[in-house]
Amino acid sequence: MGGRIARLACSWAAVFGVALGVSLLVPAAPAAAHNQLTGSTPRDGARVAEPPEHVELRFLSRVDEDKTKITITGPDDVDATGGQPSFDGKKVSVPFTPGAAGLYIVGYRVVSADGHPISGEVRFTLTTGTPADPSPEPTVAADPTTPGAVETTPAPTTAEAATPVPRSNESSGGWWWAAIAAVVLLAVLATARLLRRRAARRG
Repeated sequence: MGGRIARLACSWAAVFGVALGVSLLVPAAPAAAHNQLTGSTPRDGARVAEPPEHVELRFLSRVDEDKTKITITGPDDVDATGGQPSFDGKKVSVPFTPGAAGLYIVGYRVVSADGHPISGEVRFTLTTGTPADPSPEPTVAADPTTPGAVETTPAPTTAEAATPVPRSNESSGGWWWAAIAAVVLLAVLATARLLRRRAARRG
Protein backbone atom coordinates (compact mmCIF):
# COMPACT_ATOMS: atom_id res chain seq x y z
CA MET A 1 0.00 0.00 0.00
CA GLY A 2 2.79 2.39 0.93
CA GLY A 3 4.71 1.60 -2.26
CA ARG A 4 1.67 2.36 -4.40
CA ILE A 5 1.20 5.72 -2.77
CA ALA A 6 4.84 6.53 -3.32
CA ARG A 7 4.60 5.63 -7.00
CA LEU A 8 1.52 7.84 -7.42
CA ALA A 9 3.29 10.71 -5.71
CA CYS A 10 6.27 10.37 -8.04
CA SER A 11 3.98 10.26 -11.09
CA TRP A 12 2.14 13.41 -10.06
CA ALA A 13 5.44 15.15 -9.35
CA ALA A 14 6.69 14.25 -12.83
CA VAL A 15 3.47 15.49 -14.46
CA PHE A 16 3.61 18.72 -12.47
CA GLY A 17 7.25 19.25 -13.45
CA VAL A 18 6.51 18.78 -17.16
CA ALA A 19 3.52 21.11 -16.98
CA LEU A 20 5.57 23.75 -15.20
CA GLY A 21 8.35 23.49 -17.78
CA VAL A 22 5.89 23.85 -20.66
CA SER A 23 4.26 26.87 -19.02
CA LEU A 24 7.64 28.57 -18.70
CA LEU A 25 8.75 27.83 -22.25
CA VAL A 26 5.54 28.77 -24.09
CA PRO A 27 5.49 32.48 -23.06
CA ALA A 28 9.19 32.71 -23.77
CA ALA A 29 8.73 31.77 -27.44
CA PRO A 30 6.99 35.01 -28.52
CA ALA A 31 9.29 37.03 -26.28
CA ALA A 32 12.31 35.60 -28.06
CA ALA A 33 10.87 36.84 -31.36
CA HIS A 34 10.91 40.44 -30.08
CA ASN A 35 13.99 42.40 -31.03
CA GLN A 36 15.71 44.75 -28.58
CA LEU A 37 18.73 47.03 -28.29
CA THR A 38 21.79 45.38 -26.77
CA GLY A 39 24.33 48.23 -26.99
CA SER A 40 25.41 51.44 -28.71
CA THR A 41 28.43 53.61 -29.49
CA PRO A 42 28.45 56.07 -27.79
CA ARG A 43 26.76 54.21 -24.97
CA ASP A 44 23.60 55.51 -23.32
CA GLY A 45 24.45 58.29 -20.83
CA ALA A 46 28.03 58.75 -22.08
CA ARG A 47 29.86 62.09 -22.08
CA VAL A 48 32.21 62.48 -25.04
CA ALA A 49 34.66 65.30 -25.76
CA GLU A 50 35.49 64.23 -29.33
CA PRO A 51 32.42 63.76 -31.54
CA PRO A 52 32.21 60.37 -33.29
CA GLU A 53 31.88 60.13 -37.05
CA HIS A 54 29.08 57.56 -36.74
CA VAL A 55 26.56 56.45 -34.14
CA GLU A 56 26.22 52.66 -33.98
CA LEU A 57 23.26 50.70 -32.59
CA ARG A 58 23.42 46.97 -31.89
CA PHE A 59 20.30 44.79 -31.62
CA LEU A 60 19.48 41.31 -30.42
CA SER A 61 18.52 40.06 -33.88
CA ARG A 62 18.84 41.17 -37.48
CA VAL A 63 16.97 44.36 -38.32
CA ASP A 64 14.91 44.99 -41.43
CA GLU A 65 16.30 47.89 -43.44
CA ASP A 66 12.91 48.87 -44.84
CA LYS A 67 11.25 48.94 -41.41
CA THR A 68 13.96 50.70 -39.41
CA LYS A 69 14.04 54.42 -38.64
CA ILE A 70 16.93 56.19 -36.89
CA THR A 71 17.02 59.90 -35.94
CA ILE A 72 19.63 62.03 -34.18
CA THR A 73 18.73 65.40 -32.69
CA GLY A 74 20.98 67.82 -30.85
CA PRO A 75 20.46 70.91 -28.70
CA ASP A 76 17.47 73.07 -29.70
CA ASP A 77 16.11 70.05 -31.67
CA VAL A 78 18.70 70.53 -34.43
CA ASP A 79 18.96 67.55 -36.79
CA ALA A 80 22.40 65.94 -36.39
CA THR A 81 21.86 63.03 -38.80
CA GLY A 82 24.66 63.20 -41.35
CA GLY A 83 23.24 60.79 -43.94
CA GLN A 84 21.43 57.52 -44.56
CA PRO A 85 22.03 54.62 -42.11
CA SER A 86 24.00 51.55 -43.15
CA PHE A 87 23.00 48.03 -42.06
CA ASP A 88 25.24 45.09 -41.18
CA GLY A 89 23.18 42.22 -39.78
CA LYS A 90 22.32 43.21 -36.22
CA LYS A 91 24.17 46.56 -36.41
CA VAL A 92 22.98 49.92 -37.72
CA SER A 93 25.46 52.77 -38.28
CA VAL A 94 24.31 56.38 -38.83
CA PRO A 95 26.61 59.27 -39.90
CA PHE A 96 26.80 61.92 -37.20
CA THR A 97 27.06 65.68 -37.81
CA PRO A 98 28.11 67.37 -34.54
CA GLY A 99 26.87 70.82 -33.64
CA ALA A 100 26.82 72.75 -30.41
CA ALA A 101 27.85 71.13 -27.15
CA GLY A 102 24.96 69.58 -25.24
CA LEU A 103 22.60 66.62 -25.14
CA TYR A 104 22.11 64.45 -28.25
CA ILE A 105 19.26 61.96 -28.54
CA VAL A 106 19.37 58.96 -30.88
CA GLY A 107 15.85 57.70 -31.50
CA TYR A 108 15.23 54.29 -33.09
CA ARG A 109 12.25 52.25 -34.24
CA VAL A 110 12.61 48.69 -35.52
CA VAL A 111 10.12 45.94 -36.29
CA SER A 112 10.63 42.46 -34.83
CA ALA A 113 10.31 39.26 -36.80
CA ASP A 114 6.76 38.78 -35.48
CA GLY A 115 5.81 42.29 -36.68
CA HIS A 116 5.93 43.87 -33.23
CA PRO A 117 7.46 47.40 -33.35
CA ILE A 118 10.20 48.25 -30.85
CA SER A 119 11.22 51.87 -30.21
CA GLY A 120 13.55 53.63 -27.81
CA GLU A 121 16.35 56.15 -27.56
CA VAL A 122 20.00 56.52 -26.61
CA ARG A 123 21.25 59.73 -25.00
CA PHE A 124 24.79 61.03 -24.85
CA THR A 125 26.34 64.45 -24.11
CA LEU A 126 28.86 66.20 -26.33
CA THR A 127 31.04 68.35 -24.09
CA THR A 128 32.76 70.32 -26.87
CA GLY A 129 30.87 71.75 -29.83
CA THR A 130 31.79 73.29 -33.15
CA PRO A 131 32.52 77.05 -32.99
CA ALA A 132 29.83 79.34 -34.31
CA ASP A 133 30.47 81.39 -37.46
CA PRO A 134 31.63 84.90 -36.51
CA SER A 135 29.12 87.53 -37.51
CA PRO A 136 30.28 91.05 -38.40
CA GLU A 137 29.49 93.69 -35.82
CA PRO A 138 27.03 96.31 -37.04
CA THR A 139 28.49 99.76 -37.62
CA VAL A 140 26.82 102.60 -35.73
CA ALA A 141 26.43 105.89 -37.55
CA ALA A 142 27.62 108.97 -35.65
CA ASP A 143 24.81 111.00 -34.10
CA PRO A 144 25.13 114.71 -34.97
CA THR A 145 23.65 115.62 -31.59
CA THR A 146 26.32 113.67 -29.69
CA PRO A 147 28.90 115.93 -28.01
CA GLY A 148 32.23 115.84 -29.77
CA ALA A 149 30.71 115.07 -33.14
CA VAL A 150 32.33 117.18 -35.86
CA GLU A 151 30.02 118.60 -38.48
CA THR A 152 31.70 118.86 -41.83
CA THR A 153 30.64 121.26 -44.57
CA PRO A 154 30.45 119.66 -48.00
CA ALA A 155 32.94 120.98 -50.54
CA PRO A 156 31.46 123.04 -53.36
CA THR A 157 30.86 121.23 -56.57
CA THR A 158 32.64 122.11 -59.79
CA ALA A 159 29.56 123.87 -61.15
CA GLU A 160 29.31 126.06 -58.06
CA ALA A 161 33.02 126.86 -58.11
CA ALA A 162 32.88 127.78 -61.79
CA THR A 163 29.92 130.20 -61.41
CA PRO A 164 31.22 133.71 -62.24
CA VAL A 165 30.68 136.49 -59.70
CA PRO A 166 28.55 139.30 -61.22
CA ARG A 167 30.54 142.55 -61.79
CA SER A 168 29.14 146.05 -61.69
CA ASN A 169 28.81 147.96 -64.94
CA GLU A 170 31.72 150.41 -65.07
CA SER A 171 29.95 152.66 -67.62
CA SER A 172 26.98 153.31 -65.30
CA GLY A 173 29.13 155.73 -63.24
CA GLY A 174 29.18 158.29 -66.12
CA TRP A 175 25.39 158.43 -66.34
CA TRP A 176 25.16 159.23 -62.65
CA TRP A 177 27.51 162.16 -62.96
CA ALA A 178 25.59 163.55 -65.99
CA ALA A 179 22.32 163.38 -64.09
CA ILE A 180 23.78 165.27 -61.11
CA ALA A 181 25.18 167.98 -63.39
CA ALA A 182 21.82 168.43 -65.08
CA VAL A 183 20.07 168.82 -61.73
CA VAL A 184 22.60 171.46 -60.61
CA LEU A 185 22.25 173.33 -63.90
CA LEU A 186 18.47 173.39 -63.61
CA ALA A 187 18.77 174.72 -60.05
CA VAL A 188 21.09 177.53 -61.15
CA LEU A 189 18.80 178.55 -64.01
CA ALA A 190 15.77 178.58 -61.72
CA THR A 191 17.59 180.72 -59.18
CA ALA A 192 18.71 183.22 -61.85
CA ARG A 193 15.20 183.51 -63.22
CA LEU A 194 13.81 184.14 -59.76
CA LEU A 195 16.34 186.90 -59.14
CA ARG A 196 15.45 188.56 -62.42
CA ARG A 197 11.74 188.67 -61.48
CA ARG A 198 12.46 190.28 -58.18
CA ALA A 199 14.71 192.91 -59.80
CA ALA A 200 12.03 193.75 -62.37
CA ARG A 201 9.42 194.30 -59.64
CA ARG A 202 11.68 196.68 -57.75
CA GLY A 203 12.49 198.73 -60.86
